[in-house]
Amino acid sequence: MRKRRLVVLGATGSIGQSAAKVVDDLPDRLEIAGLAAHRNAALLAEQANKYRPEALCLVDGTKADELRARLAPDYRPRLLFGEDGLIELATSATDADLVLVAIVGTGGLRPALAAIEAGRDLAVASKEILVMAGETVMRAAAAKGVKVLPVDSEHNAIFQCLEGRDPATVRRLILTASGGPFRLWTVAQIAAATPAQALKHPTWDMGQKISIDSATLFNKGLEMIEARWLFDVPMSRVDVVVHPQSIVHSMVEFIDSSVLAQLSHSDMCFPIQYAATWPDRVANRLPPLDFARLGKLEFEPPRTADFPALDLARAAGEAGGTLPAVLNAANEVAVEGFLAGRIPFPRIWEVVEQVMTAHRLVAAPDLGAILVADAEARAAAARAVQPE
Repeated sequence: MRKRRLVVLGATGSIGQSAAKVVDDLPDRLEIAGLAAHRNAALLAEQANKYRPEALCLVDGTKADELRARLAPDYRPRLLFGEDGLIELATSATDADLVLVAIVGTGGLRPALAAIEAGRDLAVASKEILVMAGETVMRAAAAKGVKVLPVDSEHNAIFQCLEGRDPATVRRLILTASGGPFRLWTVAQIAAATPAQALKHPTWDMGQKISIDSATLFNKGLEMIEARWLFDVPMSRVDVVVHPQSIVHSMVEFIDSSVLAQLSHSDMCFPIQYAATWPDRVANRLPPLDFARLGKLEFEPPRTADFPALDLARAAGEAGGTLPAVLNAANEVAVEGFLAGRIPFPRIWEVVEQVMTAHRLVAAPDLGAILVADAEARAAAARAVQPE
């Protein structure tokens, strides 16, 4: 059996490192053809020396000399730099079968579209790609006949539950949310929350941005918009339920009122492996569930009045056009402002709502209009997070 060849964009982040673990676990099935990082030359070189891909990309070209110096003397891959390098790595620099996009922020959008245009299947771990340009991405994938495979645990779960089923039989997609570190906090406690407290996620070990998004529930709001495009369902049929154990990763309710769910431990290796080996299921060394030891699984409604991110995301998803990109951009800037100590925690929601309200919607945007809306929203949010 021929190995499936992967390009990993965002190799040094948490998703990229989990992808490397999956490759280590399945050496007869998977190999790494290309790796990309933003500026962590040391870790990129360490990974490259281990997996020996034929091409590497470091977005921050000022780290080029460090990368070269850290590569093994007998290993001379093709080196690429900048956004153009990402695009080349995702398209012509290797003969990869699957491009895993795990870049935080908007930097993965152009490489993802380029990979689709080149006929490469896409594994998507970057929420921004489908939030900003879901209609554009899915339309391009359909035109090229390529697969868009979800890596987010929630969407991967839905993908597994839906596989081979008639979309007309689906009543609801039900995304599960851990509730974040402030699930049981009072409104007064939430108002005084510090960055250190917001970064302490109860079940997942994630980067700073996604950890704050989990605390505000914007992470789940973005996932609602993603699900709308990935599975071609209206926002009215995408719901969220809080599940603090993070064992049930999402569910699908069908028109006969039956519900299918996907369960596993909270480890991103599970969804990454399924995306990388799809449509096959392959034995691995990941731990199975012990239901007797788990004891119980709890579910509760989200506190939308106290965590307004879900309502803001639903409004953006229902409006469509450029508004999801505006929500995403304003949230990124507001999170940066909170982490820098410029705004209190609840101000994140306020900034996003303020920027969304002021935005003039473009109903059927091309990529250029989406990027303009993104830039304008970032500028407006940056003004909103400045201390008075």
